[in-house]
Amino acid sequence: MATDRVRPDACPGAIDVHQAADGGLARVRVPGGTLSAVQFDALRTAALELGDGTIELTSRANAQIRGLKPGAEHELGGRLREVGLLPSMTHERMRNIIAAPLDDNQALVDAIDAALCAVPELAFLPGRFLITVGHAVSGLAGDIGLVGDALFLAGRDSGLRVTDPVAAVVTAAKAFQQVRVNAWRLSEVDDGVRKITDIMGVPGPPEIEPAVTPVPPGVHGSAVVAGVPLGRLDARLLAGVPVRLTPWRSLVLPAGSDTTGLFTSPDSPWHGVSACTGRPGCAKSLADVRADATRWIESRNAGARSAVHWSGCARRCGRPAGDVVEFVATGDGYEEIR
Repeated sequence: MATDRVRPDACPGAIDVHQAADGGLARVRVPGGTLSAVQFDALRTAALELGDGTIELTSRANAQIRGLKPGAEHELGGRLREVGLLPSMTHERMRNIIAAPLDDNQALVDAIDAALCAVPELAFLPGRFLITVGHAVSGLAGDIGLVGDALFLAGRDSGLRVTDPVAAVVTAAKAFQQVRVNAWRLSEVDDGVRKITDIMGVPGPPEIEPAVTPVPPGVHGSAVVAGVPLGRLDARLLAGVPVRLTPWRSLVLPAGSDTTGLFTSPDSPWHGVSACTGRPGCAKSLADVRADATRWIESRNAGARSAVHWSGCARRCGRPAGDVVEFVATGDGYEEIR
């Protein structure tokens, strides 16, 4: 269904920060979620020295630094450029690539990212634009996705099969920019998938169902997946450790890493629970949802049976994909939505 957007999207970037109630909010895109130890240390140090001392993990496997003072985004941008986390000033907001975090796919992600940034007109893609790589994340409503040689469009198997995945993603992104008018997402464009397949070739029948396969906390071969309580990481943790961010607000770490302050069991009461920023960081929030969610979690002794998300207002920011039990602040308590 077509959506007539009357303004550009307001997604923040690392330089074009959002002025929140608690200061500047910078969103650092991390295509594929992989950060070397040097990159992660630069991010941690920036959060400690320029922000509020925490790193927020997002549902797109990006990172946010809050509490920036006016002008601090310029210092932040310089630090990010030095370690390769801001390769393009013009394209930085559209560099949203979620990859299946336990797959060997970072080289493909890097090639896609570099190819997109090399096309000047793609700098104008919306900040909501999203690419997925891998079956485990194919159901996260990407505008463009890859599952093996299958090209996904608007979160579904388009029927197209590709031999050059990087070129195919670039072609699809250029086609989306051509047909989107004011839309932020491909799903908002009337007959958008057909318009792109008309440009790219004749599709066969779709064969692959999209999936969302969260990686549970715990040991996975030579890695350990550590959950971050409510997606808010103390930036003093994990010095000198390479990490991979996941869209489930967890971290893939080398086995044997110090996981103090994190959780590594799916039985943890923190597992499966997320929350928006809430008060005092968000002026629109009707409650301190993180404090309320923490009290609720600490009253339990096991992980949630299904995903649970706490929201400070009806916008329900940060809600995970899929079936979620929601607690939405009303100004007079919470409404439970199932």
